[in-house]
Amino acid sequence: MNAFEKALLIVEAALNKKSHDVVVLQIEHLASIADYFVIASGLSTVQVAAIVQGIEERLQQEGIVPLSVEGLPHAHWVALDYDDVVIHVFYEPVREVYRLESIWGDASFVALPEPLRTQAQSLSSRLVAPRA
Repeated sequence: MNAFEKALLIVEAALNKKSHDVVVLQIEHLASIADYFVIASGLSTVQVAAIVQGIEERLQQEGIVPLSVEGLPHAHWVALDYDDVVIHVFYEPVREVYRLESIWGDASFVALPEPLRTQAQSLSSRLVAPRA
């Protein structure tokens, strides 16, 4: 499985756990740490942990295990290193603080193929704004 296929599998696993605001950044031309970043958000630390577990379980089915996992058990920002793909799963308020997409501003955003794009858009449209 190449890095792009792995990134899409990760996106699928994250979306299956109702992750929102999932983006894939191609960074291979910017850094040697990975070819892709997958960035996703959960609405609670419990959901962040569930998203991480879903990703790990799905990749393990393919015989792929992470080189490292950082950020558990607090689950505010969990980073999973799968060599050529690094996943960042954030508790939404923490993601807003760090804004990785801005830091990696020269990275290329990867358009999600159908049906992942439709699933991601559907999840985003169901989000309810927090009460004031």
